[in-house]
Amino acid sequence: MIHEAALRMQFGGAATAKAQLEHLISMSERDHLTVVVIPFGGVSFPISAHGVDYFHGPVPQLDTVQLDTAHGVELVDAAAQLEKYRLVLDRMEQAALSADESRDLIRRIAQGI
Repeated sequence: MIHEAALRMQFGGAATAKAQLEHLISMSERDHLTVVVIPFGGVSFPISAHGVDYFHGPVPQLDTVQLDTAHGVELVDAAAQLEKYRLVLDRMEQAALSADESRDLIRRIAQGI
């Protein structure tokens, strides 16, 4: 999941940004990977300014959230905190465009660079 703002930042300059967007498009076409975009508009989240990775598997007690913060990586594995992050990620998934719509948006942004 990528917020539309991240796609429009052009971090590293226009050429770098365009190459990154084209790479995202290419990766989004792989069967084992889903790239979705949370578009601008109306949805707010109780979390921002850092990456969130939720690692889960068949043993829920081993679930872990990795936060990329200004002070470094933080790992969270307490049940209450995991529930909070799962709810946030669920809200983000609901707000995201479909994979096809996301790919189309990324293409439009790349064409505008």
